[in-house]
Amino acid sequence: QVHLVESGGGLVQAGGSLRLSCAASARTFSSNVMGWFRQAPGKVREFVAAISGGGSGTSYADSVKGRFTISRDNAENTVYLEMNSLKPEDTAVYYCAAKTGWYEIRTQRNYGYWGQGTQVTVSS
Repeated sequence: QVHLVESGGGLVQAGGSLRLSCAASARTFSSNVMGWFRQAPGKVREFVAAISGGGSGTSYADSVKGRFTISRDNAENTVYLEMNSLKPEDTAVYYCAAKTGWYEIRTQRNYGYWGQGTQVTVSS
């Protein structure tokens, strides 16, 4: 069982930055692929970024590549999403999720554990 708790969301002006955190309860955290997804109002939830268990592998949606950075601290059982150059279209509820195996990492149905989400609002 993996319990995930996101934090760090808030209101920021366009061009600003935020860092999201996701704390995990799992003793086997380092064996889990961790992903970030987001859901904007009226839209389906979409993939944002993922990181392998050891941290050497990362993947990003084209819409955030070069602006967002995913990282993890396995000693602290925490995964981060550093978001820079934020745009109004980044406004969404951001969720972290966990799965095993570095495959089909952009497909949310493959993730078995989800956090409750944290709101990010970017004003223009």
